[in-house]
Amino acid sequence: MLGFKKHRFFTYEQEQEIILAIRHAERQTSGEIRVHVQHFLDGEVLAEAQKTFARLKMHQTKDRNGVIFFLVPEKKQFAVYGDEGIHQKVTDDFWNDVKDILSKAFQAGQYVEGLVQAITLTGEKLKTFFPYQSNDKNELPDEISYD
Repeated sequence: MLGFKKHRFFTYEQEQEIILAIRHAERQTSGEIRVHVQHFLDGEVLAEAQKTFARLKMHQTKDRNGVIFFLVPEKKQFAVYGDEGIHQKVTDDFWNDVKDILSKAFQAGQYVEGLVQAITLTGEKLKTFFPYQSNDKNELPDEISYD
């Protein structure tokens, strides 16, 4: 992990780029987006993403429309998990474009670029079902979390 801080995967500048993408996406939708980096993982990536989603209290949004991008760089794995409010309105195909962007970018080692593109697309897709409202509150922190 060249040039990365200990216990961090992204540099400060890279984190700021990702956070800016989250904020931009959330200005289009009432949905909430988080990025979490998991350094060690013994179990299955989607199951761990769901546990982290709950631990971060992402299920407590008003419309149950939170999305977590869960990354395990050391294993080159990721999961994208959306709350039940999203799944009540969309099919699993909803996430295919997002997952394709991440897969291609991550295979090329372009984690930041892939995340920014995937977050942007997620915001665009969510605005159809959860448009931004003038009284929207940012219900979850935009910062990247690490374990």
